[in-house]
Amino acid sequence: MKKVIITGANGQLGRAINKVFEGNNEFELINTDFNVDGIRNLDITNLEDVIALFEEIKPYAIINCAAHTAVDLCEVQKDAAYKINAIGPRNLAIAASKYDAKIVHVSTDYVFPGDASVPYTEFDKTGPKAMYGITKLNGENFVREFADGRWFIIRTAWLYGDGKNFVKTMLKLSENHDTLTVVDDQVGSPTSAMELARMIKYLLPTEKYGLYHGTCEGQCSWADFAKEIFRLAGKSTVVTPVTSEQYKEMNPNSADRPKFSVLENYMLKLSTDFMFADWKDAIREYMQDLK
Repeated sequence: MKKVIITGANGQLGRAINKVFEGNNEFELINTDFNVDGIRNLDITNLEDVIALFEEIKPYAIINCAAHTAVDLCEVQKDAAYKINAIGPRNLAIAASKYDAKIVHVSTDYVFPGDASVPYTEFDKTGPKAMYGITKLNGENFVREFADGRWFIIRTAWLYGDGKNFVKTMLKLSENHDTLTVVDDQVGSPTSAMELARMIKYLLPTEKYGLYHGTCEGQCSWADFAKEIFRLAGKSTVVTPVTSEQYKEMNPNSADRPKFSVLENYMLKLSTDFMFADWKDAIREYMQDLK
């Protein structure tokens, strides 16, 4: 059985990957995270620890779901962001190359400036503005440099799954609020962690290496997303749209978010027959599972 290390296994994507691979007789998943009970501890920022784990496991592949994803905190915790989002992937790529393992590295729409008017493809120029995107782009570059060609980099966006996310935040707030203000001039593609996990399962056994975008089809604003969540949940909470500038005035310490970060899954469409679900279908499935 082929052994696959999952980093950040207790996060939304890590949990989805475990669920998608349930009952699979080809792969054995070895789950790791920073300090989580019941899951093997691995500090991806420590190269010696990473090498030691690879020496012990000798994996077929590693799927890196570990990241410093708190966008606002990355602005003030720059060292931690660089260590986790850049140095960590470098270490994993070095170990993957040393032990001839594949690496799947998950990245973000934040590597783009967010000023486009049409969806970004994998061939478009990057230009991150927030520290989160800057450090994640550095992580991408390290994987390209050190993983000896056997890598999949997958950029995703607006992810939700089993864990803390926008959907659950909106539902929680709706319990005590009749009206909620939500930004309506930031546009993206809400993406189910289960859909992304299915993509990873599809690509992993192949040799179709390279950079991919992996988001649900379609696009909406955060305000539209909130409205759809409340509609599916049967909530009467009213969404009051605000601009990014108005949100910034209310939350002055918040990092800049991309205004337009829709990703086109162009490489998937060029080189595979895998298709993501439409974002409305995916959120409907997710909401049914929540119930």
